[in-house]
Amino acid sequence: MTRINYSTGAPWEPIVGYSRVVQVDNAVYVAGTTGIGPDGQVVAPDDAYAQTIQALRNLERALNLANANLKDVVRTRLYVTDIRQWEAIGRAHGEFFGQYRPVTTMVQVAALIDPAMLIEVEADALLGQGSWRWVEG
Repeated sequence: MTRINYSTGAPWEPIVGYSRVVQVDNAVYVAGTTGIGPDGQVVAPDDAYAQTIQALRNLERALNLANANLKDVVRTRLYVTDIRQWEAIGRAHGEFFGQYRPVTTMVQVAALIDPAMLIEVEADALLGQGSWRWVEG
């Protein structure tokens, strides 16, 4: 069994003691990813849709560290601070995953690490889905 830890270089990764992405053989696990923009700031503090789009873009970049992509994702978990925003969040998720349709859970949490954050996304992926046979059941 082979394990590879990937870092994005964020200063809090060594402080908290986590990796952005961990790959074990063909399984890829991505830590909670939020709507942080390239400038290090939370995008659109009052817009759950825009934050979800940014979080999913960040998730996609994290997957790429392990040579994975969206089609490899088999599970996502969406932690939201206001479940009443589920439709906007779900619409953004569907724009990224509509054709792959991983199993997904959305739950409301009391708060995220920054009060401006409205969503955090985790993902699990399996490499090699390009050779899988897709069947609707």
